[in-house]
This record gives sequence, structure tokens and C-alpha cells, in this order.
Amino acid sequence: MFSFAPKHFLEPQTSETCGRLVGVIVVSMTLKTATAILHTNRGDISIDLFGNHAPETVANFIGLAEGTKEYKTANASGSQEGPFYDGAVFHRVIDRFMIQGGDPTGTGRGGPGYNFGDEFHPELRFDRAYLLAMANAGPGTNGSQFFITTTPTPHLNNAHTIFGEVTDPESQKVVDAIGTTPTDRMDRPIEPVVIESVEIIK
Repeated sequence: MFSFAPKHFLEPQTSETCGRLVGVIVVSMTLKTATAILHTNRGDISIDLFGNHAPETVANFIGLAEGTKEYKTANASGSQEGPFYDGAVFHRVIDRFMIQGGDPTGTGRGGPGYNFGDEFHPELRFDRAYLLAMANAGPGTNGSQFFITTTPTPHLNNAHTIFGEVTDPESQKVVDAIGTTPTDRMDRPIEPVVIESVEIIK
């Protein structure tokens, strides 16, 4: 099951690193290589994707979002082709922690019918809010589910692949609003939070 709790494991486009020499100190910065816009029924969430730091993860996300990557299970509309995320919900929301989606079944147990490995980069750490990362059930079990943090979560370092970040203030407000939406005892939003479509800008 692709899930996680605040005190243990949870369940791109591309990114570049630029460095400049200041004395003997090299200052690095992660740059976006593409943008994903999640059009939800609560507002749009624009996400910078870090494909250079997590190339396989970003390529998988873009392929599923655009429907160009083959998958073995049904998407939210019941088809095995076309955009995978359209119509999926954020099925798990934990206030002051994260919002989780990417499962077309909305149960937390669904995925694309395959797994792939982790991509951990030393410049990408859970040291701030609004990071996009893969949900998993352990090492090497990434599929389609992802989450966006709403607070620093350092206990997730080297357990979940970070492959993007919400840097736009208006998008951060949407994430915060979803993150505080009322939920049931299973952390499922009372009123569905739907990903209506995903737009990729390269």
C-alpha cells in the first residue's frame, strides 16, 4: 500500500545544476527543466520538475501525464490508454504533512502496473515545504503515486525520490488549501479533490 505517516515512511521535467565559484566555495542551485500544471477542482498547482536530478522519475511522470507512456492498469476513466492522471483524486491528505495523489483507483493501492527504482540526489532534501516526491511501499517500488509536502519532512530523506517543487506563491496557496481540507478517519478528503488534467510545459 502506498501510504505513509508523519513519523515514518510515506508513501520531472528536468533539472539542471548550475554552480559558480565564490572564493573556494561552490554554490549550487537546482533549476527546473520543465513545468507541470495540475489543473484541480480547487485551483491550479504549477510545479517545477527536476529532470536532470531525477531523470527516470520525471520522464515517468510526464509520460503518464501526457499518456505517451504505456501502463498496464486502467486510468481514472477506465481506459488503458491516454493521460493516466486525469480524473484521479488526492486520496490522502494529512494536515501539516503532505497531500498524496496519483492513484486512479483512489484507494492508495493503485498504480500503473510496474515499478521502478529510486533516484536520490544530494542537492534535493526534504528541508522545506512544497516538494514533489514519489510515494512508495519501500525501496524500488515507485509507480504513479506522488505527494507534495506542506512542511519540512527530513525523516523522508533517502526514502522518497524528490523530483519537483511548487515555487509559485499562488500554487502554494492551493496546496495549503488542499492540505487543510476536512478529511475522514482514513485521511481521505470529505469532498473529493480532483486532478482534472495535467499540462506539461517543456
